[in-house]
Amino acid sequence: MKNKIEIKKVATIDIGSNAIRLLISNIFKIKGNIYYTKNSLHRVPVRLGQDSFTNGQIDISNKNKLVKTIKSFKYLMEVNDITEYLAYATSAMRNASNGKDILKFISNETKIKIDIISGEKESKIVASNDITEYIGNSPNFCFIDVGGGSTEVIIYKNNKLFKSKSFDIGGVRLLNDLVTESSWLKFKSWLLENASEIKKIKLIGIGGNINKIFKLSGVKLGKAMSKSKFKSTLQKLKKMSTKQMLLELKLNPDRIDIIVPAGNIYYFLMKTLGIQKIFVPKIGLADGMVKRLIESKIKF
Repeated sequence: MKNKIEIKKVATIDIGSNAIRLLISNIFKIKGNIYYTKNSLHRVPVRLGQDSFTNGQIDISNKNKLVKTIKSFKYLMEVNDITEYLAYATSAMRNASNGKDILKFISNETKIKIDIISGEKESKIVASNDITEYIGNSPNFCFIDVGGGSTEVIIYKNNKLFKSKSFDIGGVRLLNDLVTESSWLKFKSWLLENASEIKKIKLIGIGGNINKIFKLSGVKLGKAMSKSKFKSTLQKLKKMSTKQMLLELKLNPDRIDIIVPAGNIYYFLMKTLGIQKIFVPKIGLADGMVKRLIESKIKF
């Protein structure tokens, strides 16, 4: 007779600066141990950062898109019999003067509660993902998570959290020429001060753009992408027309103008620290949020 397996579904919502994501995950309890796997991922390209970083607030058009997106997510959660969820908003909402009011409106309309989290909290959640299958038992490693509005860097030394920081450097900010030279200098200075002396540090890249760059590079899944391969892939993308990106590479329209600026941020870190390769697991904020749910809310 087979052992009974208890199964639940949970949802995590990540409201970023370039897109909004709903991740539905399966939670299993087998012989007293809890495991989880991805069920489905839904991504809606709403560029909240375009408003937030240029005007300081979310405009009515993107507010309406956001409300409709969360309403659609609620229906998806209902038909999937979701028992628990977490919903977090990041850089664009942190920066928008009307961010809290919009999320309060959404809560009243949908009963979905969304929290605006700090860059530090975002970093810790991202870093909670298990990456041992990629880097093995290496004690020194660094996460870099590039979003539309911010870049989070989390450094582990001897398997312990050493330093983490959020920088106001992101793909949407770069597109709108909102990243100053002093911001780059502060980023570089912090990296050199906190990571340059750590021996054999391994780099883990997080985010939709690095995932796409990795796929386009042709590197085998599970292997690291070399700095030279990363550079050549970025150069190839820079030379391509919009038509080529859309039809040949099949990139989403909201990805084509942001993939190179975002890629440049990862490459900047590699160049600054002299790191020769980067691991690219398909994980992010929404995945780390699943672990938070398991630790705080899931009961079998």
